Amino acid sequence: MPDDQTPPPPTATFAPPMRIHVLRQGVNVAVRQVLALTGLVLIVLAVPVGFATPFIPVGLPMGIVGVVLLGRNAVWGRRWMENMLVRYPRLERMAPNWLMMRVFGREKRSFTE
Repeated sequence: MPDDQTPPPPTATFAPPMRIHVLRQGVNVAVRQVLALTGLVLIVLAVPVGFATPFIPVGLPMGIVGVVLLGRNAVWGRRWMENMLVRYPRLERMAPNWLMMRVFGREKRSFTE
């Protein structure tokens, strides 16, 4: 074989480096799921804490923080809460407007009886 027709030396092939936005997206998904589960745990713990401390309202803020975390960070949590509001309209009447804006991004519905 002549010198001008020699094959090029083999080069090592490596996978392209992972882009930072892919890594950031994975971390964001994991953090949102942890926040949603934290909200669910706070909601569950708010009931016994509320009964254990009847004169010091500790359970109510825990429950509100849990609802906000669950509604903002999980699609399934938001869907579950929307179904509860449809099933029990009194819950939405009792909820303050700032909470509805914070969790669902909408005003309270007006119910005519």
